[in-house]
Amino acid sequence: MCGIAGWVAFDRDLRTQQPTVDAMTDPMACRGPAGRGTYLDRHVALGHRRLAIIDPPGGAQPMNADTPHGTVSMVYSGEVYNFTELRAELAARGHEFTTHSDTEAVLRGYLEWGDAVAERLNGMYAFAIWDGREQRLLMVRDRSGIKPFYYYPTPDGVLFGSEPKAILANPLAERTVTADGFRELFAFIKTPGHAVWEGMREVEPGTVVAVGRTGIRTTRYWTLETREHTDDRDTTVARVRELLDDIVRRQLVADVPSCTLLSGGLDSSAMTAIAAAQLAGRGEKVRSFAVDFVGLTENFVPDALRDAPDTPFVHDVARKSGTLHQDIVLSSADIADPEVRRKVIGARDIPSGLGDLDTSLYLLAKAIRGHATMALSGESADELFGGYKQFFDPEARKGTTFPWLAQHQQFFGQGQGQGQGQEGQEGRHGQGSRPRTGPQSLLSDQLEASLDLDTYIQDSYRSAVAGIRRLDGESEPEWQMRKISYLHLTRFVRIWLDRKDRTSMASGLEVRVPFCDHRLVEYVYNTPWALKNFDGKEKSLLRAAAADVLPESVVKRRKSPYPSTQDPTYAAALRDQCKELLSTPGHPVFDLIDKGRLGEAVSARTPQIDQASRRDLERTLDLAVWIDMYAPTIKLP
Repeated sequence: MCGIAGWVAFDRDLRTQQPTVDAMTDPMACRGPAGRGTYLDRHVALGHRRLAIIDPPGGAQPMNADTPHGTVSMVYSGEVYNFTELRAELAARGHEFTTHSDTEAVLRGYLEWGDAVAERLNGMYAFAIWDGREQRLLMVRDRSGIKPFYYYPTPDGVLFGSEPKAILANPLAERTVTADGFRELFAFIKTPGHAVWEGMREVEPGTVVAVGRTGIRTTRYWTLETREHTDDRDTTVARVRELLDDIVRRQLVADVPSCTLLSGGLDSSAMTAIAAAQLAGRGEKVRSFAVDFVGLTENFVPDALRDAPDTPFVHDVARKSGTLHQDIVLSSADIADPEVRRKVIGARDIPSGLGDLDTSLYLLAKAIRGHATMALSGESADELFGGYKQFFDPEARKGTTFPWLAQHQQFFGQGQGQGQGQEGQEGRHGQGSRPRTGPQSLLSDQLEASLDLDTYIQDSYRSAVAGIRRLDGESEPEWQMRKISYLHLTRFVRIWLDRKDRTSMASGLEVRVPFCDHRLVEYVYNTPWALKNFDGKEKSLLRAAAADVLPESVVKRRKSPYPSTQDPTYAAALRDQCKELLSTPGHPVFDLIDKGRLGEAVSARTPQIDQASRRDLERTLDLAVWIDMYAPTIKLP
C-alpha cells in the first residue's frame, strides 16, 4: 500500500521537475511513511511514497526494468494476492527476479503480457507504468475500485495520483468545483469516473488508461457480467465457504503485523473467525480491534438502524475465536475535535458530510496503527449478499431510482422529531428519491435550484441500469433484485471503499477487503435472490457458509450499520462550532449554506443523539473546513 503520483508531458522536458514531483508526492507521506522515490526522464516524472507490507527491503519504487529499447518504470499501490503464482509462471518463461515483492511480479508480468497483465491480477491495486520503449503511460485500477486513482488531462499529457491532493499540488491543475461537482458530492451515487474537481477524472475500476502522443484511450478489462447460476443451495453454500477460505488465506500474507477490524456483525465476524481458524493451524492468534464510544453500550437507545450495541457481539466472537482483542473507545471530545475534522477532510479531499462515521474511523485506524500495519475488513459483504434494508424494501424494488435513495430514511435513519412530512418519503422534494440533510436542507435556495439533484440522480440511474443484461427467462422479481445488486456493487460500495481507504491510509494502515475478491463477487452476484435469501433473512448464504465458526448470537443477529455515538454532548459540540462559524458571517461557506436556517438548527432543543438528526451540522462544518483548507474556486450558474 503506497501513494503514487506522476506527470507526463510530451512537449516539455521534465528532467528538471524534481521539486514539482516532490510537491505532488509529499502530501501523501501518510500513505507511504516507509520511504520515497522518484524517476525522471525527458517526458515523464514519477513519484512514490511506500508503505512496506511485502518484502520491505526489496520493494523500493519506482521499480525499473531496463530493456534493449528503453526503460520501463512502474509506481504501484496496493497488493496482488496471486503474485506467487504469477512469479512462478514468469520464472518458467525465463524472467529473473531480484526481489520477493508483488511489485516486481506485476512489472515482469507487463513485460511478458503487456496491457493484458491486468486480467491476470487478483488483488487491490492502482499502478502506472511508463514504457520508455513506446513513450507511453499505462494506468491500471483494480476491478472493484478498492484503491483510489485519479488523473488530470493536460494539453500535452496528463497528471495522475493516488489522491486528488497529489494532482492539485501541480500548478497546472486548477482547484475548481462547478455545479456538476456539487451534484456528485451531494447526490450520494458515486458516478464512475467522476472526481468532483473540475477537469479531474477517476481511473474507473476495471479499466486500463493509456496515454500517448495521440491522446488518452480507456479500455475496460473487467465488468460485472450476467451469467447463469446452476449450483443448488448446498453446492452454493459450500462454494462460498471454499472461496472465503482461499481469499482469507491469501490476504493474510504480510511481512508486517496484521489484524482484523471486528464489529460483531456477520461480515467481520465471519472473516475474523475464518482467519483465526487458519492462523491457529500455525500456532498463531488473530489480533482484532473494534470501535466503541464512551458510555454507548451502557446507555444505548435503539433507533431506526441499530437495535443493539456492537460490543457484546464483538466480545462473543473474540472469545469463540480466541482473538487477541482490544476495544478502541472514543469520547465525544475525541470525535468532535475540530483538528480531527481537518485531518479527515485532508485525507478525503472532499467534504463528505458523514461526520462521526468518518472521524471515528480515522481515530480507530490511528489507534490500530500503533499495533499493526495491515488489517482485514468486512466491506462489500452487505452489497454482495444483500444485507441492507433496501434489499427488502418494496419501494426500492420498484426500480425507479437508486435503491438506497428510494426511502432515504431507511438507510440514513430518521432524525428525532423528523416526521413523514419532513424527512420521509413525502418530504420537501417529493418521493424521498434524493439525499436530504435534515427536515429542511441548510443549502441555500439558489444552490438547491441550480443543482437540480432530482434530475441528476434520475439521469444517472437510467445510465447505470442500461448496461445490465437480463438472463433469458429471468423472472421479474429476480430481474429487479439483479438490478439492485448490480447498483450496490458498482456504485454504493465504492462510496464506502473510498472512505475506508482514505481514512485508514491517513494513518498508514493498509486495509484489505476479502469480500471484494472478484471471484466471490462474480459468483454471488449471479446467485439468484431466492438462494441469497433462502431462509428469509438477510445474507442467508454468508450466514450458512460461516455458521460453524460463529457464536450463536452473531448467527442470529440482524444487520446493524457502522456505529455512531449517541452522546448528546457531541451534538452540543457541533452546535457550538456552528455558532462560532455564524459569528463570521462573511465566511465563503455562506455562499452555499443559508445562514438563517443554520441559526435555527443550532438552536434545536432536541438531544440529537442519532447521526441522522446531526447531518446538516456535520455537512456545514465539513464544507467550511474544506473551503478553508483547499480554497477552491467555486463556479455556479
